[in-house]
This record gives sequence, C-alpha cells and structure tokens, in this order.
Amino acid sequence: MKLHLVPARTGLQWVRLGIRAFWRQPMALAALFFMAMAAMSIATMVPLIGPALALALLPSATLAMMVAAAEAMQGHFPTPTVLLATFRTGREQLRSMLALGALYAVGFLGVIALSALVDGGQFAKVYLGHAPLSRELAEEPSFQAAMWLAMALYLPLSLLFWHAPGLVYWHKVPPVKALFFSIVACVRNFWAFTVFGFAWLGVFLIAGLAVALATGLLIGVLGAGFAAGIMMAAAMLLAAMFFTSVVFTFRDCFEPPDRAGTALQS
Repeated sequence: MKLHLVPARTGLQWVRLGIRAFWRQPMALAALFFMAMAAMSIATMVPLIGPALALALLPSATLAMMVAAAEAMQGHFPTPTVLLATFRTGREQLRSMLALGALYAVGFLGVIALSALVDGGQFAKVYLGHAPLSRELAEEPSFQAAMWLAMALYLPLSLLFWHAPGLVYWHKVPPVKALFFSIVACVRNFWAFTVFGFAWLGVFLIAGLAVALATGLLIGVLGAGFAAGIMMAAAMLLAAMFFTSVVFTFRDCFEPPDRAGTALQS
C-alpha cells in the first residue's frame, strides 16, 4: 500500500466524479443511501444501545456507498447486496469492520460528552433528538460554544475514519492502523481535501438555493408539506452524491489493491 500525494485541483475532480458516478445509476445509488440511513434510524430504536448502534453502522454504510460507486463507474448496477459488503469479506475483516464501528461510536459519543461540559448537555440533547431546538436556546452563548466545540472535535474524528473503511475492506489493514493511515492521507493531501470540502459546500448552497426558490414559487400549488418534502428529498440526494464521491478520494490517495482494483481505477 502506497500513499499518493495529489494537487489541490484534484479535490474539484473528486466532486465532479462523485456527481457523475451518481447520475450513472441515480435510482440505485439513491435507494442504497436511503436504505442505509433507514437501517441506522431503525437501529436507534433498540433500547439502551440504539444511538450507539446506529453510529457504529456508519463506517459500514460509508463502505457500502464506496463499493456501489465503484460498481457504477464500471457500468454495473449496484444491488442492495452491497449493503452487506462488511459481512462478505471474511471473518477477520468482519471483526475489523465491527471494531471500526465501535471505535467510531465511542469517538462520536466522546465528542458529544465533551460538548456537554460547556452547556450542561443542551446541545447534546438537541443533536441526539431528545429535545427540540428553539430560537432562544440557539441564541444562548453556551449552546453556541458547545456546538462549535463539537464541530471542531468532529473534524479530526471524521479524518480518522475517512479512508478507514476502504483500507480495511480493500487493503485488509487492521482498524487502528487504518485510522492512522487515514488521517495521515488527509493531512498530507490537505489542500485537495480543502478544495473538496469547499466545492461540496458550494454545491449544497447553490442546489439548496435553487430548490428553495422553486418550492417557494410552487408552495401555493403544492402546499407547505409537499414543498418541505421536496426540500428534504433534495437534501438526501445531495448527501447521497457526497457519499458517492468518497471512493474517489480513497482511490487517488492510495494505490489501488489487486482485489477490485479495476473498479477503483475506472
């Protein structure tokens, strides 16, 4: 396994490739993303451990979208079986992916716990859906401080896990080493990931503005509820495109493995 350094402009290419791959198989990739999110939502209903279980599923959901995007770029139709990619890689890699999920859940809950030290847990309750967000609460300095702290702490956590599912799946790297190699790759390619992040921010803002204007013009005909549903569906589609683009960041940062190497290079 070899780490590749890429120029900053590659970040924009990752965004274009992600959008292009999504529109090769839009129905399949959107459905897979919705099913992955639905599985995580259902997991939250498990008593006591529900939220942690849902968090632990995120690396597997990310891997499923990476595998699906690689298949789409090959011209194949990604089926729902890619959602089980974690469970079809052999016992050793399955344990590694489960460990990766557990580490992510612990890390994320740790971020939320640290934010609770700032505002007494108000932001944590809102974020986890245990309390509504009011305007008065959002304007409280302690709530805002907790929110910014959580965002600052989540950034390194996301970089640790950015490439980790792909490293475990394609390169058979142990979980802790995968976390290390992931954040090193992100740091070494800092400018490419910066361009990638700002480019996606621009896509979300422009698309969000376009959808808001369109639904605003049609709200009298469609009704407020239907218009809100359109905006939610558009947001989910954009999120699916974002997750589709992740595999291209992995492909360009690491030497493609023998297994599924053709898919990653396509």
